[in-house]
Amino acid sequence: MSYQQQQATQTGGTVPLWAPYYGAPIGEAARRFFKKYATFTGRASRSEYWWWVLISTVVSLVLNIIMSVAGSAGATVSDSGAMVPGPGAVIGVVLLVIWGLAIIVPSIALTVRRLHDVNFSGWMVLIGLVPVLGGLALLIFTILPSKPEGQRFDVPA
Repeated sequence: MSYQQQQATQTGGTVPLWAPYYGAPIGEAARRFFKKYATFTGRASRSEYWWWVLISTVVSLVLNIIMSVAGSAGATVSDSGAMVPGPGAVIGVVLLVIWGLAIIVPSIALTVRRLHDVNFSGWMVLIGLVPVLGGLALLIFTILPSKPEGQRFDVPA
């Protein structure tokens, strides 16, 4: 725990927004995700990162279920034998697109901050563009424990 986090804990305050919050609870991780919407500087702890991954996965799963259920209501089969989803599928698709557009920038920013915490350059996020192996490497990088050398990315307010 850094000096600033120890001070915040002792005074009953919260961890400063510029500092990583080690052991962040799920609610605080979600709040920090949206408060630091497009902040690519600083660091993010494993708990901040993985709580958000869980939240995002659950929301995406729920939206996919809504799309599937709404699309199956009123679904028909065309003359060629292909299934044509019902009109409710459009609502699900629109919700998924809105959700995806709303979280793409902060998700990339959070990943960059997580990479900073393990002392990698934020540009390493681009390794995720390499098919299969890039995503696997990025997964491994985000699982790694924090490194004290990552403090070079801190920008105190």
